[in-house]
Amino acid sequence: MIKGTRICLTEVRGEDSETMYRWINDAETVRFNAPYLPVSWANHSAWFDGLGKNPSRVVLAIRGIEGQAIIGIIQLLDIHPVHRTAELTTRIGDDRHRGKGHGTEALKLAISFAWRDLNLQRIWLRVFAANTRAIRVYEKAGFTTEGTLRRAAWIDGQWVDELVMAVLREV
Repeated sequence: MIKGTRICLTEVRGEDSETMYRWINDAETVRFNAPYLPVSWANHSAWFDGLGKNPSRVVLAIRGIEGQAIIGIIQLLDIHPVHRTAELTTRIGDDRHRGKGHGTEALKLAISFAWRDLNLQRIWLRVFAANTRAIRVYEKAGFTTEGTLRRAAWIDGQWVDELVMAVLREV
């Protein structure tokens, strides 16, 4: 467990599966960072059962310190063993947990974990240019914009730009 002041990052647990299945099938939530496509229970279960089996991926649950119920996830994807880089994705699953600083705290904890325990030196992400709320959270956690991918995604009937952001480990 990686403890913060209001949240902690833990392993994903079996009882988290149904909640995560609801999140991935909530069109409004998914459209914050991806095109919406319904996910079947069988596909979700196969993904869920594969957690922890791929050394190039770390999936952490975001939980409140007190209740320990899952409120989101952070993933470090495509961890490169030579370049020491990873792509980050994050999701606060339920609107009632957004806007309370949980995402910022979770990002800072995940970045610290990546530097200290995984020996990474660069973490990058993509975010829709219109998602100003997420961009502010990423900036608070130390990410800076590196570039714009124009018309990079088809979301909810329109083309959207994506920003590439990254944070580098201080040497």
